[in-house]
Amino acid sequence: MNPSLSEALAERGYDTLTPVQTAVSDPDLVGEDLLVSAQTGSGKTVGFGLAMAPTLLGEATAFDAAGAPLALVVAPTRELAFQVMRELRWLYARTGARVASCVGGMDMRDERRALERGAHIVVGTPGRLKDHIMRGSLDMGSLSAIILDEADEMLDLGFREDLEFMLGEAPENRRTLMFSATVPPMIAKLAAQFQRNAKRINTRGEAKQHADISYQAVRVAQQDQENAIFNLLRFHDAASAIVFANTRAAVNHLMARLSNRGFSVVALSGELTQSERTNALQAMRDGRARVCVATDVAARGIDLPNLNLVIHADLPTNTESLLHRSGRTGRAGRKGISAMIVPARATKKAERLLGWAKIKADWVEAPSADEIRALDEDRLLADPLWEEPLSDGEAAFAEKLLSHQSPEVIAAAYLRLYRAGRSAPEELLPPDTKPERKERQSFGPSTWFSLSVGRDDRAEPRWILPLLCRAGGLDKSAIGAIRTQASETFVEVSTPSVDGFLKALGTDAVLEDGIRVTQLDTPPNLSDNRKTPRKPGPSGDAAYKARKPRHSDKSDTRKPKATRSDAPAAEAPMTPVSTPVPAHDPDAAPARKPRKPKSEKRARDADAGDKRSDKHPPAKGKSWGDADRPRGKSFGKPGGKPGGKPSGKPGGKPAGKPAFKERDRSDAKPKGPKSDARDASKRFVPPGKAKPGARKPRHSGQGRPGGDQPPRRRKP
Repeated sequence: MNPSLSEALAERGYDTLTPVQTAVSDPDLVGEDLLVSAQTGSGKTVGFGLAMAPTLLGEATAFDAAGAPLALVVAPTRELAFQVMRELRWLYARTGARVASCVGGMDMRDERRALERGAHIVVGTPGRLKDHIMRGSLDMGSLSAIILDEADEMLDLGFREDLEFMLGEAPENRRTLMFSATVPPMIAKLAAQFQRNAKRINTRGEAKQHADISYQAVRVAQQDQENAIFNLLRFHDAASAIVFANTRAAVNHLMARLSNRGFSVVALSGELTQSERTNALQAMRDGRARVCVATDVAARGIDLPNLNLVIHADLPTNTESLLHRSGRTGRAGRKGISAMIVPARATKKAERLLGWAKIKADWVEAPSADEIRALDEDRLLADPLWEEPLSDGEAAFAEKLLSHQSPEVIAAAYLRLYRAGRSAPEELLPPDTKPERKERQSFGPSTWFSLSVGRDDRAEPRWILPLLCRAGGLDKSAIGAIRTQASETFVEVSTPSVDGFLKALGTDAVLEDGIRVTQLDTPPNLSDNRKTPRKPGPSGDAAYKARKPRHSDKSDTRKPKATRSDAPAAEAPMTPVSTPVPAHDPDAAPARKPRKPKSEKRARDADAGDKRSDKHPPAKGKSWGDADRPRGKSFGKPGGKPGGKPSGKPGGKPAGKPAFKERDRSDAKPKGPKSDARDASKRFVPPGKAKPGARKPRHSGQGRPGGDQPPRRRKP
């Protein structure tokens, strides 16, 4: 190991290295590409700092003047990138290394100026590093090592294309070190593509998963989830704690509740700016805040000093999230507690989650208020301040205090002052307590008023309520039920507010826009408050049988059909007659519509023929039976289609004769054989077209194929 790095480790208090640090610093692996998988909190940052030292320094103990970067470290999140930068700075402090950062959310101009001044190691996030490479401000030509920290998380966040771009721009002879908590198939594929015979190092199976973390599943009642968090924080009284929630809204809500209870708390979520997130973590490191409420954005790589307690306010969505959340505590040999808040309805989910993660948790109940008070007394008695000697000023004040008060009163006052500086514990219900439904309390003594607006005037409670508060001087709590009827609205007002309400209305008793208010002596009848009240009457089959026939009680308002001008005079327009509908028989067959008599149809056809004769009179000296009648008309057969064959013969009877008489077909010509539709010889073929089935003649040039027309020439 490089002497400069050994001195830095000794100064930092590292007596022994963790398994992953020992594995990657093996002298036999110098110059080799590495694919390392180790659990979170195992010291991977210091591990890859030791692993790349021989490549960057060689046998030297210090760097030369800074120029183009020699190593590039890529991290998935901003917080992890800053943490890696801080770790590498103290590790390489004695070598004179200059470490620069390129992180999204920070000023890009400052980062560009830092790169222009020169840096030995650059730490950044994938998106910002890609921007610097494309703009030419980050020179990749001198790189001798690239480290991908939390590579699986970067792929999950969608940085695959950025990683491939950066690895493709780096020199081919560089070292590539991949550190990941797990090695899924995508990581293995990326390693096979951009690494050269990488050595596989796995330290996850050498020790029990998070052996320094005590897992607890805290059973609570459904309505005591937040109170259990308060009691856990008070019971453990950790120097630093983190509470995980699944959504940003839950983070903001918990932060407000904890702040109101007197906890020094900060928030950490994706909606905060980078400066706000940095300040929150710095407050936790400085001790100005003791509780951090965060989403899973802080579950990867964040190392907070003296973090002894992790509380899962919301259950993690998967086992990976559970392990990374819990991995914020129990780091570098320190002990920690990971407590999951488990309401009754989430018990099965918590059991499955722990089973999939292969974690054995202790199922406990949240600490009660009495336990917390007793623990406060024990802590007070065990405080090391009791062992310190008194100064002269303190002894004088103690004597003065004893002269005014008895020792019992002084001790009780001191206990109250001690508890006053801490949040009061909550009284919790048993975990199996089911949430009670809130019963609606009675409104109390009230008086009913009637308003002169209703549904017909589009009256709605949502604008009647503010109207009463504004014009009637009422508070919202003094207004009870609001029932809207067709033409009026009933309002319930508490009896103590009636006098003020009447006084605000004045003598006219008018609210606004002419809405009059009338006080009722008795409550209104609100038994049937439907929008469209139904008239009383029979229902079911009785109502169907008793229904009124159509047009039975009023005249037919339908427009009568227009009568023909040539209709017979004796024919009068039909008048609708009210016919009662017979009772419905479900077993009877549906009645058929009666057909009109044939005599009526024949008379109508004859009239139609006469009408056509009037419109198209025959030529002079001719009759419709002659051969020179207008073509395209078929008057011999009533109802014939236009264009049909003429039915009359020269000298015959008019074509308007009734069609029901049997024709004399004695002189009809014998019919020939029926024509075949497949015979194309008798079809009419327009000029220039070939008969169906005929062979198309060959042609040349630009003319159209087929036909007897010459080919057309194309214009030059």
